[in-house]
Amino acid sequence: MVGSILKQERMLLLAIPAAIVAYMAEHAIFEAGKTASLIAAIALIGMIILVSVRVAHHAEILAAKVGDPYGTMILTLSAVAVEVLILAIIMSESSSPTLVRDTIYSAVMIDINGILGLAALLGGLRHGEQPYNDDSGKTYGVMILTAMGISMIVPEFIPDQSWHVYSVFTIVAMIALYALFLKMQVGPHSYFFSYAYPRKAHPGGQSSESHAEEEDEGSVPLSIGLIIAGVVLIGVLAEFMAAFLSESLEGTSAPPALMAVVVATISASPEILTALRSALRNRMQAVVNIAMGASLSTVILTVPVMEGIALYTGQPFIMAMTPVQTVMVFITLIAAAINLNDGETNAIEGMTHFILFATFIMLLFLGL
Repeated sequence: MVGSILKQERMLLLAIPAAIVAYMAEHAIFEAGKTASLIAAIALIGMIILVSVRVAHHAEILAAKVGDPYGTMILTLSAVAVEVLILAIIMSESSSPTLVRDTIYSAVMIDINGILGLAALLGGLRHGEQPYNDDSGKTYGVMILTAMGISMIVPEFIPDQSWHVYSVFTIVAMIALYALFLKMQVGPHSYFFSYAYPRKAHPGGQSSESHAEEEDEGSVPLSIGLIIAGVVLIGVLAEFMAAFLSESLEGTSAPPALMAVVVATISASPEILTALRSALRNRMQAVVNIAMGASLSTVILTVPVMEGIALYTGQPFIMAMTPVQTVMVFITLIAAAINLNDGETNAIEGMTHFILFATFIMLLFLGL
């Protein structure tokens, strides 16, 4: 039993010596130059993603036991916890005042246009129209628009001398908004975020869902413990990764927002795999919950934590989006509102979001 667990969690175990090696070799890598720092950063990013995948796996085990909407909520919250942790660590290494803003913006582009777009495209090509509960898409969309408007558009018009007051308001508003949303999601409106799929019989008379649950059977306390251990390991690895990546990019022509995209991609990597698997299994409700729920959680939970850090340190972040970012967010949310309005997705809708994701990548390399 113990041997089986150790074999399954070998990525978590490998992360421990990786962190030790990074600690012991840190000064030697810095002295070896930018190329060595970049190689070390890429290796650590790969290790962080592998650990994140294990964290997501155990979140999925818990999700299978409690069902939607609780299941995808566990997955998105674990991803946001990873993102907030990495952001807080990188902020101590970086002097960029726009890192938080760019990371949240990048996460929304990756979640809605990347994850939802690619999943709907591939799922649509395989299954045609894929059904889901349209109440979930509408609810997520209006919540994301409200949260981003308050925290990332309105700040453009707030005078510098009033940022403390508005930061406090933003923190209270985000907490109040998420508290009510959470109450509705797990309470009277939980049916908004679930969809009753027809059960397919398995050869032994078992449904495919119960068969899948048996395959994913595991100890709940063990999964919770490994999720916590994984998040701690990610935090340790992220501290060294941030230092190496900052050293390797300093003085180069790399896009200014590249660090933010790296953070957003790391936190989204488990969700990408889970969403694509769900889409190919014709489970679009899980994709909508993951993509839209992750975007909402990123904005509504990351903002209060980072604003709190800004108030504590006395150093405000630049949260107001650039004109290009604002336009991209509005196009994305308008497209999502139209596409997620009828209870079915298809390949065309997926392609529209994926093209928006490609536009986001192009703008990144143009420095916009």
